[in-house]
Amino acid sequence: MYVVIVGGGRIGRYVARDLVNKGHEVTVIELQGGRVESLVAETGVLVIEGDAADLRYLEQAHTERADVFVATTHEDDLNLVACQLARIEFETKRVISRVNDPKNVEIFQVLGIEAVSSTRLISELIENEFSVGELIHLTSLRGGRASIVEIRIPDGPQAPPARRLDTIPLPDDVVIVAVFRGDETIIPRGGTQIVPGDEIIALTGSDSGDALTAALLGVR
Repeated sequence: MYVVIVGGGRIGRYVARDLVNKGHEVTVIELQGGRVESLVAETGVLVIEGDAADLRYLEQAHTERADVFVATTHEDDLNLVACQLARIEFETKRVISRVNDPKNVEIFQVLGIEAVSSTRLISELIENEFSVGELIHLTSLRGGRASIVEIRIPDGPQAPPARRLDTIPLPDDVVIVAVFRGDETIIPRGGTQIVPGDEIIALTGSDSGDALTAALLGVR
């Protein structure tokens, strides 16, 4: 099977490595040049540096012969455009996309894209009365009294400084469920460092999303 993956971040890197280990052929399209060398070293796949919303790079990846096209970036707009190009221009039969905002899931599905939302998957855990590790039992938060949010701590010049989780003034009705850092999944404790580039999954009270975002980003 031949698979084209858009995005060489945590999820794209893991999927590429897993597919290669299972004997499949994989090409990754990655916009950030700084990731290309490490992607090649870690996965051994062909990595094309470029914008997957540009037909030229999809052509370089030979998307016309892909059995599956997968978009895994943090940007729903980019994922949507790339998947639509794969479907319409290259007639890829199976197109799968990560969806970062659960509100966009229906849009992807209407367009014939298989949508995967981490926040929606966690919501399903709540509805099905499962638990996440030893951190919290989720059944007590059913009935619409909680929300699942995914927040990415920005990196670059405007990034907030690294901070211990127990020094961040989180709202009282917030629980940090997981921290994704590169290929690592961290079950957080008070001493866990929150650093630029981290992806945070949290359970919040229905009205606490904005306050949580402000606390994590150091906005007063």
